[in-house]
Amino acid sequence: MADIYTGQPDLGKVKATIHRRLIQRLNLDRVTQLNRDAVRAEVVQLVDSMTSSESAPMTLQEKEHLALEILDEVFGLGPLEPLLKDATISDILVNTHKDVYIERRGLLERTNVQFRDEAHLLAIIDRIVSAVGRRIDESSPMVDARLADGSRVNAIIPPLAIDGPCLSIRRFGREPLNVDALLRNQTLTSGMLALLRGCVYARMNCLISGGTGAGKTTLLNVLSSFISNRERIISIEDAAELQLHQDHVVRLETRPPNVEGKGAVHQRQLVINSLRMRPDRIIVGEVRGEEALDMLQAMNTGHDGSLTTIHANSARDALGRLETMIAMSALNLPEIATRRQIASALDVVVQISRMSDGTRKVTSISEITGVEGDIISMQEIFAFRKTGLAENGAVLGEFAATGIRPRLTERLAASGVNLPPSMFESTRLH
Repeated sequence: MADIYTGQPDLGKVKATIHRRLIQRLNLDRVTQLNRDAVRAEVVQLVDSMTSSESAPMTLQEKEHLALEILDEVFGLGPLEPLLKDATISDILVNTHKDVYIERRGLLERTNVQFRDEAHLLAIIDRIVSAVGRRIDESSPMVDARLADGSRVNAIIPPLAIDGPCLSIRRFGREPLNVDALLRNQTLTSGMLALLRGCVYARMNCLISGGTGAGKTTLLNVLSSFISNRERIISIEDAAELQLHQDHVVRLETRPPNVEGKGAVHQRQLVINSLRMRPDRIIVGEVRGEEALDMLQAMNTGHDGSLTTIHANSARDALGRLETMIAMSALNLPEIATRRQIASALDVVVQISRMSDGTRKVTSISEITGVEGDIISMQEIFAFRKTGLAENGAVLGEFAATGIRPRLTERLAASGVNLPPSMFESTRLH
């Protein structure tokens, strides 16, 4: 499989020379107007003639491989194209033009992919960001963007990136993971899923918490799929990555400042604007700042059933981060008022984590029960208990109910969702 990810030609300098001259001889402005098959025939013909003039002995397979590299340069993202076609890769991490890593099944691997030089990598980065109307240069040396398939992209270049341009691509499959995939991967159990499905159906406000790469967006996609097709959904994101399949969806995305440093549109502005758009549900891809207050106020004023995610290592940490974000709104709310706002708005906090073996687990489902004294009170309903590691490094553990019958079952029953009391009994789950 290693050859699939080989960005440098097998014949070293000779092949690199042919590659460079071929790019120079092709009229890129013209060929990009043609279809791939027409250009392929022209490229193959050029490869034949140039290998003869260079006296370079190349097999038919090597010529075909070189032609594919050229086509990827013209129509795609050059050396990254083979990686983008591999559905098992979840992250592509370019650490300067010489080093490219991938994440597969939660584990990092180094590849043989390389770019010719920094200029080559910069050209690919510019192609990505310009496609979504953004720019990157010395005055704006970092940018968030996305690919056509929804994959999230972050690029940072000198002077901020000391060793050279860096590119990070968070892949999203052509088809997002569904309920069956989560159960098959043992991310959670059928009982836990039944509870979360019921919470979405009963229009409870859910907060998904987790670290980077834990699977928050994947879980958010799955939970949002439980929303009725008759409801109007407004999604708000920094970089659009949610894949909602309902009929009535309006997708909003933030905008960075222009060359003059003006024209930026932040998530908070979009949340406020969404309230004027008659939403049934508001989905905020991730709360990161002062928009947290407006989101909670929306949840408290008739827009129940909303969903969002947050970076945090535990459910309790997630609530602490929300307090900090609300403080950023500069309204000088007393701590107790802030906590009452959070406790009144949120119903369920779901914690998801990436284990050391690369697997993702829903490690906790908790309900918020109110404020006692000056503390937000929560009770855990389901949890994943890690017990150790197998010889191959696989994480050992079990899902379990804590034995607490949640208060939210009354709201679920009122909405027609009747869960058996036995599923909450303190026992190991399967």
